[in-house]
Amino acid sequence: MTHFQRQVASVSRWLHIYLSMVSFGILLFFAVTGITLNHPDWFFDESQSAVEHSGSVEMSWLGEMDEEGSRQKVNKLAIVEHLRSTHKIKGALKEFMADEFQCIVSFKGPGYSADAFIDAETGTYSMEEMKLGFVPVINDLHKGRDTGKTWSWVIDLSALLMVLVSVSGLVLILFIKRRRTAGLMFLVIGSIVSYLIYHFFVPQEPTKTAFST
Repeated sequence: MTHFQRQVASVSRWLHIYLSMVSFGILLFFAVTGITLNHPDWFFDESQSAVEHSGSVEMSWLGEMDEEGSRQKVNKLAIVEHLRSTHKIKGALKEFMADEFQCIVSFKGPGYSADAFIDAETGTYSMEEMKLGFVPVINDLHKGRDTGKTWSWVIDLSALLMVLVSVSGLVLILFIKRRRTAGLMFLVIGSIVSYLIYHFFVPQEPTKTAFST
């Protein structure tokens, strides 16, 4: 083995060991939540709560109608902050829609939603806040649903770590003569088996003739 090969093997071993340790927690999380997502009937979580809220906002916050029937100068910030502070609403603002008759304000988060419907004529509103259980929360975290940009970066980073751990492990085994042949053989077998399962057991998109009479 040349000096360069020894250096590559050493770096690959270092990367494989320490990247595995650094990413252990997050990779374990995505592995476990992969199971909870794939088998929702195994982990059905009934611990959810729905709370009804009501109140009113300042009429001036709702703006005014223009000649085309569109609502203008709606104070979205004041309305959103009022709902947050009054009812301790969590989650990010997902939608704010204002028309002639009402304003709809929606907040979303992992396993969480709050939807307010504000009457444009009176300023009164009703809102339903829904909190789901632990399993729906971690499933949403796995999918990156309503989790924000920071968690999206965590998902990207975890994927990158999985790639680096896999590649460093592959490079490392190339330098272990006693394990190299068997390791590469299992790599090929695993890839072929995965493809065959996909090809023969995963339903494919139906053709047009499948619906013809």
